[in-house]
Amino acid sequence: MAGETSAPTAVQLMRSRFTAFALGNTEHLLRTWHSSTRPGTLTLDAGTFWTRLDIFGVTGGGPFDDEGTVHFMAQYRSANGRGRQEENSRFVRENGRWYYVDGEAPAS
Repeated sequence: MAGETSAPTAVQLMRSRFTAFALGNTEHLLRTWHSSTRPGTLTLDAGTFWTRLDIFGVTGGGPFDDEGTVHFMAQYRSANGRGRQEENSRFVRENGRWYYVDGEAPAS
């Protein structure tokens, strides 16, 4: 299950967070969200089914870094059809643990 061990890299945390979205594991998502940007609660859309994660690029985020970014695209299905979310996510490592900070859509 996602979240049982600490991810050694930002990209591995990104993959575990995608799995948590796919499984509806809000506890893992909140636990791995940096306290400076973490929402108080998180409700996932039960009608959204996350189906695929593609990683396009990574900067930093390695086992000896304290910051990193992951450019990804996640695909999903919902009642409205298929969709995708593309984002450049920012991660930081504190006390040996990686956390998701925030993300933004890449420039077109």
